[in-house]
Amino acid sequence: MKKLLLASTSTLHGEAYLAYLLETLEVFFKDVKTITFIPYARPGGISHDAYTALVAKAFAKISKEVIGLHTFEDARTGIQNAEAFFTGGGNTFLLVKQLHELAAMIPLKDKVTKGTPYFGTSAGSNIAGINMQTTNDMPIVYPPSFNTLGLVNFNINAHYLDPDPKSKHNGETRETRIKEFHCFNTTPVVGLREGSFIHIENDISTLKGAFEARIFEQNKVPYEGINLQF
Repeated sequence: MKKLLLASTSTLHGEAYLAYLLETLEVFFKDVKTITFIPYARPGGISHDAYTALVAKAFAKISKEVIGLHTFEDARTGIQNAEAFFTGGGNTFLLVKQLHELAAMIPLKDKVTKGTPYFGTSAGSNIAGINMQTTNDMPIVYPPSFNTLGLVNFNINAHYLDPDPKSKHNGETRETRIKEFHCFNTTPVVGLREGSFIHIENDISTLKGAFEARIFEQNKVPYEGINLQF
């Protein structure tokens, strides 16, 4: 019954917030009027209210109302009453910390598993995986657990970047970091490039958008692909 849309990013270069996804979102959310927005990742330190206002402006273009989960005295009540969810990008450590401390992670998982549509971008997509251990974000806070929603049986590395053969940068690539993850973990990782997104319905995961994904599995050579069935 799960219905998910997991995007690498909210905004493509030179475009307005969520612009490249609006047609897809209009279809994805066709049966709901109000979307409950989870603003806890706070990109750049933006306030919950300001972040929610940004999202509301974008969704108004497809005639959807937005309510911030932070406006509920008890986040679990907001989750229980939601018609649909959107979790925006920002810092995954902060997002996960807030959801755990508000005792919201399990109720959110239960609600989405039963069929409530869930849309995530960046950090909001990261938390759909088994855990947040393949995020690119700085650990600015310490969450009680790295475990996330487990809505899919793989992890996502959002904003995935391929190595630039012309670059003189000697630091680790994304591929190197994910290889380090697989020294201790068996969970597959999907490197999701900008402009690509994953649509999941009834446990069937379909990659859509401009690019294939870079797929990483433990003890295998990374490969390009659109098949996300593990």
